[in-house]
Amino acid sequence: MNAPFVDMRTTVRLVDPGDRGAIVRFLADADRATPFHRFEWLDAVETATGHRTHVLVAEKGARIVGLLPMHAVHSSLFGRALVSSGFAVDGGVLSDDRAAADMLIDAARELAVRLCCPTVELRGGVLPEREGWHVKRESHAGFVSPLAADDDAQLLAIPRKQRAEVRRGLGNGLEVRIGQSADDRAMHHAVYAESVRNLGTPVFPRALFDAVLDGFGDDADILTVLSAGEPVASVLSLYHRGAVMPYWGGGTYAARHLRANDVMYYALMNHARGRGCDRFDFGRSKTGSGAFHFKRNWGFESQPLAYASWTASGAEPRDVNPLSPRYRAKIAAWQRLPLSLANRIGPLIANGLA
Repeated sequence: MNAPFVDMRTTVRLVDPGDRGAIVRFLADADRATPFHRFEWLDAVETATGHRTHVLVAEKGARIVGLLPMHAVHSSLFGRALVSSGFAVDGGVLSDDRAAADMLIDAARELAVRLCCPTVELRGGVLPEREGWHVKRESHAGFVSPLAADDDAQLLAIPRKQRAEVRRGLGNGLEVRIGQSADDRAMHHAVYAESVRNLGTPVFPRALFDAVLDGFGDDADILTVLSAGEPVASVLSLYHRGAVMPYWGGGTYAARHLRANDVMYYALMNHARGRGCDRFDFGRSKTGSGAFHFKRNWGFESQPLAYASWTASGAEPRDVNPLSPRYRAKIAAWQRLPLSLANRIGPLIANGLA
């Protein structure tokens, strides 16, 4: 008797709710999966911002061989785009099969046309090698370093000049608090909102921070540094496969002379090690920016990150780069806004910066 025919052609389709279990298993076995491929992230973004999730899956027979999660971002200020993943620094095509990756990339472009999104943005992952795509390889860098064996070794691992800043901060009687409570969330939002206002950018909706914390559960927390009971620096971090990722963090004006940000990151390194982490992922920064040099001062080596975008013929490329010359005057004006006003209107703008 002949063996039954098994169709092993690769196909791509949109997932439905019944696929969740299979996708979770695929992500668990995928070496390059990031927090931004996880449903916890995808659901949080959709719930908090209204940007609908669309997930493409590549299959060979009954086996998943590739994944591409995306959010359809709609903004009256910044236009429409299909972004992988929304508000993330990664989350692009996840596949070890080049042919499957190419099919996912082509399907993303086709889906964008169907959804009237003139732009597709892929952050990390397998990048397009196809006509019509623009790939940037030098605009951003990532910073990852192993954690040391204990608190003292961690301090000594920091280069001398930066270590001196940490020591100054440790001598300022600062308190470190870690948690997910309503108070932790309120302190984080207050500090982060002031920090980004000072930088001239609108704050993300607070609902996004809450949704991420609720979705990730034990894989996320907030570390806040207080001076005389007042929060001066705070960071919301994600934990993924032995790495801690300080994702949304900042400090008030007072944090600078208190060296509170330095204490915050050193305390997070020690806290993460206690949770079983062995790597500190300092996240991405624009090449040559102040944040880029700050992370290098901590002894982190920069690694270039690559991003790809496609824009429909005749459409203007989406520009959400805060360093773009077109936003220079707006940033200067935003820095002068009263914080209460910036916090009211900022989320309405930032919702489109996914």
